[in-house]
Amino acid sequence: MRLNLSGKNALVSQIAKRYKKASKKEKASILDELIKTTNYNRKYAIRLLSNWNKIIITRFNGKLIRIKPGNRIKKSYPKRKRKYDDIFKKAFILMCEFFSFMCGKRLVVVLRNMTDILKQCKEFKIDEVNWIKLKEVSAATIDRLLKPERKKYQIKGRSYTKRGHLLKDSIPIKTFGEWKEALPGNISADLVGHDGGNSSGDFCFTLTATDIATGWTEIRGIKNKAQKWAFEAIKRIRKLFPMDVIGFHSDNGGEFINAHFYRYCKKEKISFTRSRANKKNDNCYVEQKNFDVVRKLVGYRRYDTDEELEILNKLYDNWRIFVNFFHPSVKLVKKIRMGSKVKKIYDNPQMPYRRVLESNSISDEIKTKLKNQFMALNPIEIKLNIDKYSNMLLELNKMKYE
Repeated sequence: MRLNLSGKNALVSQIAKRYKKASKKEKASILDELIKTTNYNRKYAIRLLSNWNKIIITRFNGKLIRIKPGNRIKKSYPKRKRKYDDIFKKAFILMCEFFSFMCGKRLVVVLRNMTDILKQCKEFKIDEVNWIKLKEVSAATIDRLLKPERKKYQIKGRSYTKRGHLLKDSIPIKTFGEWKEALPGNISADLVGHDGGNSSGDFCFTLTATDIATGWTEIRGIKNKAQKWAFEAIKRIRKLFPMDVIGFHSDNGGEFINAHFYRYCKKEKISFTRSRANKKNDNCYVEQKNFDVVRKLVGYRRYDTDEELEILNKLYDNWRIFVNFFHPSVKLVKKIRMGSKVKKIYDNPQMPYRRVLESNSISDEIKTKLKNQFMALNPIEIKLNIDKYSNMLLELNKMKYE
C-alpha cells in the first residue's frame, strides 16, 4: 500500500532510533528497508535518518531559517495580478448573455470580428480597456469564466417522434456519412415540442430546418404536429432560405412521411430522404440545433394558446436573423480513431451568412442581396426585440396559471 506523507514521517521516526544505534552493515539493511517502503532517494534517506529530531539552520530565499527534517518548506510566490478582474467579468458576462452563452471557440470569433461594431452601441457601457480585453480573451478563458453561468441553464427534453408507416418504402434512407459533400439547398428538418412536461392535449411545436452545407437555420412555430400545420410551415420556411431547396431530409415522423408532402416534393423536384428508425445521428445537423437554437431561447414551458403561438413566431422572426448573421457555428471535418478513442477535427467557426458567401454553388445575385441585408442590420435593435418578445411570451405563459 502506498504511504502518504504523514505515514512516511511516522515510519522514519521509528526507524531513526534504530538507525542511530546500528552498525554500518545494519544501517545499510535499514536503508534498503526504508527505500523499498517509501521510494525515497538513498542520499535523501541517509540525511533524513541521520538528522531526525535535530534543528538544522539553512539558507532559503536569501534568509537563514531553522527547519526540522521531514517538515516541508512552504514556498511563497509573489501573487500575479489578475488580468480579468471583477469589472471585466461583469462586462464579459453581459456580452456573453447577448450572444446566448455560446461555446468559447465560437464566441471568440464573434468578439474578434464584431467588437468594433458593438463599441458603437451606447447600450454597452464598457470602457476602452475592457473592449481591448474582450478582443484578446481566449476560448479556454471564456469557457472557464462562463462555467458557473452555464450551469444555471442546463435543461433536458423529450422526443415526440411517432413513426409514419405510409410510404416508408418509397422514401430512400440517407445516413450521416452520405452528407459529406452536400450542396447548399439540402435541408434537414425536425420538430421540437413545447408541452411543459404534460403531453396531453394539443400544444405548440417548433419546426426547425437547417441547410446541411452552410448551417443556415430557419424556425417556425406551429399549432400542433398535424400534417396540415407542418406542411404550411415547410412551404413558408422554404421561401426564407437564401438558396433554392433541392433536397429535404427528415426523421420517420408522420408529420413528414405522408402522401401530401411526398407529392409536393415530387412536383417541386425536391429529393425527399429519411433517417433510419431510432438513429438520431442520421438527422444530426438539425438535432443539434433543437437545443442551441430553440430550447435555449424558449425553454421547456408549455405553449398551447393562439396568443402564445403568435408571440412565438414574432420572436422567431427576429431570432432567425440573429442566428444566421451573428452566431458562428463549426462543422465536423473528419474523425480519427486512436485506439478506443475518437478524435474529432472541426473547421474554424463561421457565421452561416459567411458560409453562404463562400459557397461556389450560390449565385452572385443572392450573395449581393445578402450583403446588402447584412449592412442594414442593427444587432442591438434585433436583440432588444428578441428580449421584448421573450418577456411577452413568459408573461403570457404565467398568466395561464394565475
